[in-house]
Amino acid sequence: MFDTMTTTKAVGAVCGSLLVFLLIGWAGTSLYHIGPSEHVAAEGEAPAQAYTIDTGEAAAPAEDDAPTIDVAALLAAGDAAAGEDVFKKKCGSCHKVDGKDATGPHLNGVVGRNHAAVAAFGGYSDANKAMSAEIWTAEAIFAFVESPKTYMPGTKMSFNGLPKPEDRANLVAYLATTK
Repeated sequence: MFDTMTTTKAVGAVCGSLLVFLLIGWAGTSLYHIGPSEHVAAEGEAPAQAYTIDTGEAAAPAEDDAPTIDVAALLAAGDAAAGEDVFKKKCGSCHKVDGKDATGPHLNGVVGRNHAAVAAFGGYSDANKAMSAEIWTAEAIFAFVESPKTYMPGTKMSFNGLPKPEDRANLVAYLATTK
């Protein structure tokens, strides 16, 4: 059944297949090297980078070099109509301005009101209750909505904040019109 020619073809096919796999493995390790580099100068030293990707981190201003924001000027220039849009998009899922509480307390009349002052709302965090003697000024709301967890550590509010100062100023202008 098997003659010499068939056996030779079978052995040649197996050897050829192994040779192809070896060549593919060699090409793969040449392209994608995994493991320590042979070009490391000293033990523990990182290998030299072949290229760098500019992510802009070096150009970003340090905390001390961050531009100061004139909060009073921004609040004075706040646009209530634009603030209503910000409220609907960012705040409206948890807060209402019609006097009814939702996931969070209602925010009509919040400017000038004490922290944790809505008696019907029972979900205030201990951090908010601790600040109940303080008043929600326009500046305080401006700072709070930038990063609630930074302004009031321990708050239950899971909102990440509004990074744009203009959006915050517009939101405060809108909240100041709700009574």
